[in-house]
Amino acid sequence: MSKIRISAHRIGKISTILSMLFLSCLAIACDEGRGIFDQCGGKWPDGNCYAQVRDPAGDNIELATAIMDRYIQEYPADTLGWSWEPTVLMTGVYELYRVTGHERFLHYMRDWMDANLEIGYFMFCSDFASPALIAAFLYMETGEERYLAVVQDAFTYLEETVIRTDDGGFNHWGEAEFNGGATLWLDTLFMVGTMLTRWGEFVNDSGALDEMGLQIAVFTARLQSEGGLYVHAFNYNKPVDTDIYWGRGNGWVSAAGFDYLRARLVRGERDVVAEEALVAQAQAARFAQDQESGLWWIVLNRPGEAYVETSTAALFAYGMARGWRYGLLFDEFLPVIKRAMDGIRATITTDDLGRPVVSNVSGPTEAGTFEYYAGLPVADDLGYGVGAVVLALVETSGLPIE
Repeated sequence: MSKIRISAHRIGKISTILSMLFLSCLAIACDEGRGIFDQCGGKWPDGNCYAQVRDPAGDNIELATAIMDRYIQEYPADTLGWSWEPTVLMTGVYELYRVTGHERFLHYMRDWMDANLEIGYFMFCSDFASPALIAAFLYMETGEERYLAVVQDAFTYLEETVIRTDDGGFNHWGEAEFNGGATLWLDTLFMVGTMLTRWGEFVNDSGALDEMGLQIAVFTARLQSEGGLYVHAFNYNKPVDTDIYWGRGNGWVSAAGFDYLRARLVRGERDVVAEEALVAQAQAARFAQDQESGLWWIVLNRPGEAYVETSTAALFAYGMARGWRYGLLFDEFLPVIKRAMDGIRATITTDDLGRPVVSNVSGPTEAGTFEYYAGLPVADDLGYGVGAVVLALVETSGLPIE
């Protein structure tokens, strides 16, 4: 099978940085105080090793399985549309499948994708290109060409439709211009970036991984504060407060960023720019965590002024756990991860049948002001919240945090 490649824009200082990024990472796995037991021999997907170090018989996997079994019963796959929300849900389903091997989870993914392929789909922004990640997973598992076609469509969308900032950042809204140019949203790093990481890893396409490295570099240069946290958006045409940091948006960065760094390390590579940015963000998030609940505030730097929220904590816990497993974060993050998981468990309610329900998840969000973020309602059973919680439960399973 030929590789699918996407060329990186090499403009200005970013291109100079990128040309120096990829160094040997052999020393990183030897640093004292970092968890590096999850290397699994450098193979991907790493099958039995990947599953076993995540304790398939543990309480986390039992809870994640119960959450998904209920969700599958309540929300048939063919009722879920083509967008970012089921993409995040199915990403959690896939990671759970990788650890449990339960075919019903793979069938749920296939049923969702096949239903949408029959209806027809379109890609006009990062959110609606994101399902290609699930198509990539399905192609990895089945080899069926209809799933490969979706991945190819996503790369065509990125190459031919998406406009970019002058330093190469993906416009969140495809070809639509904002104030005469592209707008960057943190969401893009997860919605599109995770597909670049996993596909580049699967087909050994360094071009896809290089593109993800470029996106992190551009988004970091334009959106990361000196303190390490990220502003939600650049160059949007609605009022956006630039001195506040949306929780779930920073969670997207952590989740997608540490997964990308993992892929580099498994290949024997290291992206220094992305690593420094992600570790700085993790340190800032560590100090922003609410000590009482273990969660994070919906606006990270405005504690006590709105509410703490579940999906933010889940994405941070997932990202930090990946960072620790692959030697990028020190043991000081283990108590942070534990508090987050305890807090997440405390927000899980039960339905009339006693089944677990993911709750306290804020609604779909665009870039805005503090008042906008603080006013977002929370709800139960939001698919992306369920997916984020399942990702966190799977990735933290087996960690030494009991």
